[in-house]
Amino acid sequence: MLLLVFGLVLFLGTHALTMARGVRAGLVGRLGEGGYKIAYTAASLIGFALIIHGFGVYRASGWVQIWSPPVWTKHLALLLNLPIFVLLAASNSGGRIHAAVKHPMLLAVKIWATAHLISNGDLGGILLFGGFLAWAVMARISLKRRAGVSVPTSPGSFTMRDWSAIGAGLVLWFVFARWLHPWLIGVAVWPGR
Repeated sequence: MLLLVFGLVLFLGTHALTMARGVRAGLVGRLGEGGYKIAYTAASLIGFALIIHGFGVYRASGWVQIWSPPVWTKHLALLLNLPIFVLLAASNSGGRIHAAVKHPMLLAVKIWATAHLISNGDLGGILLFGGFLAWAVMARISLKRRAGVSVPTSPGSFTMRDWSAIGAGLVLWFVFARWLHPWLIGVAVWPGR
Protein backbone atom coordinates (compact mmCIF):
# COMPACT_ATOMS: atom_id res chain seq x y z
CA MET A 1 0.00 0.00 0.00
CA LEU A 2 2.89 2.35 0.76
CA LEU A 3 4.22 2.09 -2.83
CA LEU A 4 0.77 2.95 -4.18
CA VAL A 5 0.45 5.98 -1.91
CA PHE A 6 3.98 7.17 -2.71
CA GLY A 7 3.32 6.73 -6.44
CA LEU A 8 0.06 8.72 -6.17
CA VAL A 9 1.78 11.51 -4.24
CA LEU A 10 4.62 11.68 -6.78
CA PHE A 11 2.45 11.43 -9.92
CA LEU A 12 -0.45 13.64 -8.80
CA GLY A 13 1.87 16.01 -6.95
CA THR A 14 3.91 16.52 -10.09
CA HIS A 15 0.73 17.18 -12.07
CA ALA A 16 -0.50 19.57 -9.35
CA LEU A 17 2.54 21.77 -10.01
CA THR A 18 0.71 23.21 -13.00
CA MET A 19 -1.83 24.63 -10.52
CA ALA A 20 0.86 26.17 -8.28
CA ARG A 21 1.97 28.76 -10.81
CA GLY A 22 4.49 30.46 -8.51
CA VAL A 23 6.23 27.20 -7.60
CA ARG A 24 6.25 26.13 -11.24
CA ALA A 25 7.71 29.47 -12.34
CA GLY A 26 10.43 29.18 -9.68
CA LEU A 27 11.37 25.69 -10.88
CA VAL A 28 11.42 26.81 -14.52
CA GLY A 29 13.64 29.73 -13.47
CA ARG A 30 16.11 27.40 -11.75
CA LEU A 31 16.03 24.48 -14.18
CA GLY A 32 15.13 26.21 -17.44
CA GLU A 33 12.10 25.20 -19.50
CA GLY A 34 13.82 22.09 -20.88
CA GLY A 35 15.16 21.01 -17.49
CA TYR A 36 11.76 21.50 -15.90
CA LYS A 37 10.08 19.38 -18.59
CA ILE A 38 12.65 16.61 -18.17
CA ALA A 39 12.25 16.60 -14.36
CA TYR A 40 8.45 16.75 -14.68
CA THR A 41 8.39 13.84 -17.13
CA ALA A 42 10.81 11.74 -15.06
CA ALA A 43 8.88 12.30 -11.82
CA SER A 44 5.57 11.55 -13.60
CA LEU A 45 6.90 8.32 -15.12
CA ILE A 46 8.41 7.14 -11.83
CA GLY A 47 5.16 7.99 -10.02
CA PHE A 48 3.09 6.18 -12.65
CA ALA A 49 5.33 3.10 -12.45
CA LEU A 50 5.02 3.12 -8.65
CA ILE A 51 1.22 3.38 -8.92
CA ILE A 52 1.08 0.38 -11.25
CA HIS A 53 3.52 -1.70 -9.23
CA GLY A 54 2.08 -0.61 -5.87
CA PHE A 55 -1.49 -1.37 -6.90
CA GLY A 56 -0.40 -4.77 -8.20
CA VAL A 57 1.35 -5.59 -4.91
CA TYR A 58 -1.70 -4.33 -2.99
CA ARG A 59 -4.08 -6.48 -5.07
CA ALA A 60 -1.88 -9.55 -4.62
CA SER A 61 -1.26 -9.34 -0.91
CA GLY A 62 -2.89 -6.48 0.95
CA TRP A 63 -6.50 -6.24 -0.25
CA VAL A 64 -8.75 -4.35 2.19
CA GLN A 65 -12.45 -4.48 1.36
CA ILE A 66 -14.37 -1.47 2.71
CA TRP A 67 -17.76 -2.13 1.12
CA SER A 68 -19.21 -4.51 -1.48
CA PRO A 69 -20.69 -2.70 -4.46
CA PRO A 70 -23.73 -4.27 -6.13
CA VAL A 71 -23.13 -6.16 -9.38
CA TRP A 72 -24.99 -3.55 -11.45
CA THR A 73 -22.27 -0.99 -10.65
CA LYS A 74 -19.83 -3.05 -12.74
CA HIS A 75 -22.15 -2.75 -15.76
CA LEU A 76 -22.65 0.96 -15.13
CA ALA A 77 -18.88 1.45 -14.94
CA LEU A 78 -18.49 -0.31 -18.30
CA LEU A 79 -21.01 2.06 -19.89
CA LEU A 80 -19.54 5.14 -18.21
CA ASN A 81 -16.17 4.28 -19.70
CA LEU A 82 -17.53 4.58 -23.25
CA PRO A 83 -17.48 8.41 -23.40
CA ILE A 84 -13.99 8.40 -21.87
CA PHE A 85 -12.48 7.03 -25.05
CA VAL A 86 -14.45 9.48 -27.21
CA LEU A 87 -13.25 12.35 -25.01
CA LEU A 88 -9.65 11.16 -25.19
CA ALA A 89 -9.89 10.87 -28.98
CA ALA A 90 -11.38 14.41 -29.10
CA SER A 91 -8.86 15.94 -26.70
CA ASN A 92 -6.67 17.36 -29.48
CA SER A 93 -9.22 17.42 -32.27
CA GLY A 94 -10.28 21.06 -32.11
CA GLY A 95 -13.82 20.01 -33.06
CA ARG A 96 -17.20 20.70 -31.50
CA ILE A 97 -16.76 18.07 -28.76
CA HIS A 98 -13.51 19.67 -27.65
CA ALA A 99 -15.06 23.14 -27.73
CA ALA A 100 -18.18 22.10 -25.81
CA VAL A 101 -16.30 20.20 -23.11
CA LYS A 102 -13.33 22.62 -23.03
CA HIS A 103 -10.99 20.12 -21.32
CA PRO A 104 -11.89 16.64 -22.62
CA MET A 105 -8.99 14.83 -20.95
CA LEU A 106 -9.86 16.18 -17.49
CA LEU A 107 -13.52 15.22 -17.96
CA ALA A 108 -12.39 11.75 -19.09
CA VAL A 109 -10.31 11.36 -15.90
CA LYS A 110 -13.27 12.46 -13.76
CA ILE A 111 -15.65 9.99 -15.43
CA TRP A 112 -13.05 7.18 -15.29
CA ALA A 113 -12.38 7.76 -11.58
CA THR A 114 -16.08 8.04 -10.69
CA ALA A 115 -16.96 4.89 -12.63
CA HIS A 116 -14.25 2.94 -10.84
CA LEU A 117 -15.12 4.39 -7.42
CA ILE A 118 -18.73 3.21 -7.67
CA SER A 119 -17.75 -0.28 -8.83
CA ASN A 120 -14.83 -0.94 -6.45
CA GLY A 121 -15.18 -0.89 -2.68
CA ASP A 122 -11.62 -1.60 -1.60
CA LEU A 123 -9.20 0.75 0.15
CA GLY A 124 -6.60 0.74 -2.63
CA GLY A 125 -9.25 1.50 -5.25
CA ILE A 126 -10.66 4.32 -3.14
CA LEU A 127 -7.18 5.84 -2.77
CA LEU A 128 -6.30 5.37 -6.46
CA PHE A 129 -9.54 6.51 -8.08
CA GLY A 130 -10.39 9.04 -5.37
CA GLY A 131 -6.94 10.61 -5.73
CA PHE A 132 -7.32 10.98 -9.49
CA LEU A 133 -10.85 12.35 -9.11
CA ALA A 134 -9.74 14.95 -6.55
CA TRP A 135 -6.81 16.00 -8.75
CA ALA A 136 -9.00 16.31 -11.89
CA VAL A 137 -11.60 18.43 -10.06
CA MET A 138 -8.90 20.73 -8.64
CA ALA A 139 -7.16 20.98 -12.02
CA ARG A 140 -10.41 21.98 -13.74
CA ILE A 141 -11.13 24.64 -11.11
CA SER A 142 -7.57 25.92 -11.47
CA LEU A 143 -7.90 26.15 -15.25
CA LYS A 144 -11.17 28.07 -14.93
CA ARG A 145 -9.54 30.61 -12.63
CA ARG A 146 -6.28 30.93 -14.54
CA ALA A 147 -6.01 34.04 -16.66
CA GLY A 148 -4.80 33.68 -20.21
CA VAL A 149 -5.95 30.08 -20.77
CA SER A 150 -7.70 29.99 -24.10
CA VAL A 151 -10.68 27.75 -24.62
CA PRO A 152 -11.67 26.72 -28.13
CA THR A 153 -14.83 28.28 -29.49
CA SER A 154 -17.66 26.04 -30.56
CA PRO A 155 -18.25 25.53 -34.27
CA GLY A 156 -21.89 25.37 -35.38
CA SER A 157 -22.09 21.66 -36.09
CA PHE A 158 -20.14 18.45 -35.78
CA THR A 159 -17.07 18.33 -37.95
CA MET A 160 -15.34 15.35 -39.48
CA ARG A 161 -12.92 15.52 -36.52
CA ASP A 162 -15.84 14.95 -34.14
CA TRP A 163 -17.17 11.97 -36.09
CA SER A 164 -13.65 10.55 -36.25
CA ALA A 165 -13.27 10.97 -32.47
CA ILE A 166 -16.61 9.22 -31.90
CA GLY A 167 -15.70 6.36 -34.22
CA ALA A 168 -12.21 5.95 -32.80
CA GLY A 169 -13.55 6.21 -29.25
CA LEU A 170 -16.14 3.48 -29.81
CA VAL A 171 -13.58 1.13 -31.33
CA LEU A 172 -11.01 1.82 -28.59
CA TRP A 173 -13.64 1.35 -25.86
CA PHE A 174 -14.71 -2.01 -27.27
CA VAL A 175 -11.15 -3.29 -27.77
CA PHE A 176 -10.04 -2.12 -24.33
CA ALA A 177 -13.11 -3.45 -22.49
CA ARG A 178 -13.23 -6.77 -24.35
CA TRP A 179 -9.54 -7.68 -24.51
CA LEU A 180 -7.07 -5.15 -23.12
CA HIS A 181 -8.59 -4.56 -19.65
CA PRO A 182 -8.40 -8.26 -18.66
CA TRP A 183 -4.95 -8.60 -20.24
CA LEU A 184 -3.40 -5.42 -18.80
CA ILE A 185 -5.35 -5.02 -15.56
CA GLY A 186 -6.25 -8.63 -14.83
CA VAL A 187 -9.97 -7.90 -14.41
CA ALA A 188 -12.55 -9.03 -16.98
CA VAL A 189 -15.21 -6.31 -17.44
CA TRP A 190 -17.06 -7.48 -20.52
CA PRO A 191 -20.36 -9.29 -19.70
CA GLY A 192 -20.09 -13.05 -19.97
CA ARG A 193 -16.33 -13.16 -19.58
